[in-house]
This record gives sequence, structure tokens and C-alpha cells, in this order.
Amino acid sequence: MRSHRGMAHGNRTGPNLSVAVCQYYSLDRYRQFSYIHMSPDPPDRSWSTAVEQLTALGLSEYAARSFVALASLGEATAREVSDAADVPRTRVYDAVEELRERGLVDVQQSTPKRFWAVSVETAARKFEREHVQRVNGLLDALDGLESTPRTEEQRGVWTVSSREDVTDRLVEFVDGADEEVIFMTVGDLLTDRIVERLRAAIERGVTVRLAGISSPVEDEIREEVPEVVSFDSLWDWSDDPAGRLLLVDRERTLVSVLVPGDGDHPPESRDETAIWGSGATNSLVVVLKAMFTWQLNGDHG
Repeated sequence: MRSHRGMAHGNRTGPNLSVAVCQYYSLDRYRQFSYIHMSPDPPDRSWSTAVEQLTALGLSEYAARSFVALASLGEATAREVSDAADVPRTRVYDAVEELRERGLVDVQQSTPKRFWAVSVETAARKFEREHVQRVNGLLDALDGLESTPRTEEQRGVWTVSSREDVTDRLVEFVDGADEEVIFMTVGDLLTDRIVERLRAAIERGVTVRLAGISSPVEDEIREEVPEVVSFDSLWDWSDDPAGRLLLVDRERTLVSVLVPGDGDHPPESRDETAIWGSGATNSLVVVLKAMFTWQLNGDHG
């Protein structure tokens, strides 16, 4: 099973947005950046990937290119950085100052000046701390805003595109369950993050039911969460292009299918899209609730 586990941060309890952001945005970028020297990719590709991740983490293009050059050279003069990073020498000093202010580069006051980069592991930790602090600051700011309470009764359905966003909605719905979770999935979409949330739901007294999934996938979930309950389904959820189906407390549901991806994000050839609805009278909820109630109550015999 693919692992997306991360460690908690701060004093916040429950699902932590800081952890989520670090797991699904920042940490992936830290790792891609940190592993540049161990990457089996050609040097040019590793270089461009590292620069791309560093700019996504907030560095300017010239600063990112200069840091990757220094990470490769160890230490260097402005001329050497300019040659290696393809950065105009006059801009190297601005780039190095940006890096120095971020604690990523030290300067030796020699003639000519020499620049030394911290290790990629140290840089990754610095970026992680910065992002956690920013996300916690965002949470505090958003918590201070007045907002209109969301209605639980909603007309129509909402659409969600991309595997990450579908997973985020699914986790949010499972974390909000009070009594029951009905879950169906294909093996490719089962992650440690989902299993952890199902386990957490069971620990707070929620009944988790599995239906229509292949035996290997069910066995994998049971190995981690033996308390899950299985029931037969009319659907063979392993058939293409099935994705995931979730029904929470019989009043909130999400259904997804696999669709062709671009091979970039996610890196797999298949992506995911979903619809979801909420409320006892929501049309999608009514249909799925009727079908599952019929099966759970054994009325189809």
C-alpha cells in the first residue's frame, strides 16, 4: 500500500490542515528536491526537477538555479555559480542574498567571495518549517473570519476533479461520520491515509462496512482494520472504470470513476473524477441510500 503518512504538528487536534498540506504539497516537493543526487534520472532532468520544486516552494528562478548549482558544487564563486547555473553573474549576487536570507547559503568574505550551500536535508527541513508556520498562520486567520454556517441539506451534486482532491473530500466525509461509513474502492486507490481514517472512525464508534471490492483489497483493509464489516453488493466494484463509492451516515455520499490522466499529475495514466451530494433528500443520496438499505436489510432475497 502506498504510504502518505505524516506526523502531527503543534497543539491542534483532529485532522490537521498543516499536516495535510505538508503531506500533499510540500513534502512531496521536499523529497523530490532532496533526492536529486540519488535520482536515476538523467542529470538535466534532475536539475530541472529540483529547480521547478524550489520555485514552487517560493524561491525565484535565479535563486533556485543558484542553489542547485551550489548543491552540486559544494562551494563556489559567483563566476562558478554563473557558469554552472546559467545565471548572469550580476544576478548571482542577488540570488545568493535571497538564499542567505532564507538560511540556505553562507558567504565567505574572501576575494573573490565564496558561497557555501547547506545540505539538501537541512534545506528541506527549513522549507517544511516555513510551510507549517504559514499554514498555521492561515488557519488562525481563517478561524478569525465570520462565516455563514454551511447547510447540511444541499440540492444537486458537486463535482470534484483530480485524485488528490477526491481523496481530500473522502477523508473529510469519513472524519465527519457519526454512525456509519459504507465504502467501496478499487485497489489502486486504496492508500494508507484512507485506511488510517477508517481506523480512526471505528475507534470513535463508527461502523465501517465494505462492499463489492475484490478479495485482495478487502484482505488488505482487514489486515489493518480487522473490525470492518462486509456485506454483499450487486455491483462488482473492481470493474473498469470504477473508482470509489462512499456513503456516510446515509446522508452524504461520493462516487468516483477513473478517467484518462495526462501522465504528469498524478504520474499514473489514470486520474479520478467524482460527484458528491449531502442531505437526506439529496437526489444522489436518496438513490444510493435506497440501494444500500435494500441490500443491508436483506430485502432482495
